[in-house]
Order: sequence, then C-alpha cells, then structure tokens
Amino acid sequence: MELACPHCLALNRVPDERLTDAPKCGQCGSLLLPGKPVDLNASNFDRFIAKAGLPVLVDFWADWCGPCKMMAPIFQQVAAEMGTRVRFAKVDTEANSQVSMRHHIKGIPSLILFKNGKEVARTSGAMEANALKRWLLTQGM
Repeated sequence: MELACPHCLALNRVPDERLTDAPKCGQCGSLLLPGKPVDLNASNFDRFIAKAGLPVLVDFWADWCGPCKMMAPIFQQVAAEMGTRVRFAKVDTEANSQVSMRHHIKGIPSLILFKNGKEVARTSGAMEANALKRWLLTQGM
C-alpha cells in the first residue's frame, strides 16, 4: 500500500501487514499513521486525500463552534483506536474556506469519508465515540 506522509506528503510503500508497526516516512522520518488527526489546508488537502492509501475521514470544524470543540477529543480518541484502518484529518473551515466551499459544507461539524480520493459518505453534527465508530462500520471501515 502507498501512504502519503502527513507532514511532507511523500509517498511511501508499506506492506499491509506492517501498518500496525508504526511505519515512518522514508523522506522525513515522521510517523505515517500518527494515531491522531492530520491538519489539512488548501495547499495539501487534494494531494493527501488522493494519495492517502487508506480511506480518510475529514472533520470540517471551526474554533468558534461549540459542538466542534465538544467533538474534538472524541475524534482524537477514535483516530487513536482506528488509525490503521482509516486516516483521520481536520480542516479548519475559517482558515480554509475555499476547501469548505468546494465540498459544500453547510453546517459544522461535518464529516466526509473519502475512499480513493472520492467522497463516499457524509454526516453532520457532533457524535459520541460509539456512534462515530458505528457510523464508520456502516461505511465498511
């Protein structure tokens, strides 16, 4: 499997059976699957989504949003638990309005699941951890 490094976006080949071995980027040495959400922005969003290697769940959020703040630690927890099956990323809608507009974000928090660079599912509103995991399971994760 090819995984895009969350830091330098270099593509790295990692055998599927080694995903749980904390693989590191061959270019910059960063963890490829850090077990926490990756911050995406206008300059790295498209490349990361297209080359992630695994499905990517993106949380569109804003600092002023109460439900977003409430959901942040839950998103972090689920990322740590499921980080070798799904990559987790966050987009600050205030700082990256063009990314939000392109993906038709109308309410936050909004979650979009991408597979092979394409949107396959979406949901809006804060969720507790078990509900988020159930939703991901219904999407085949």
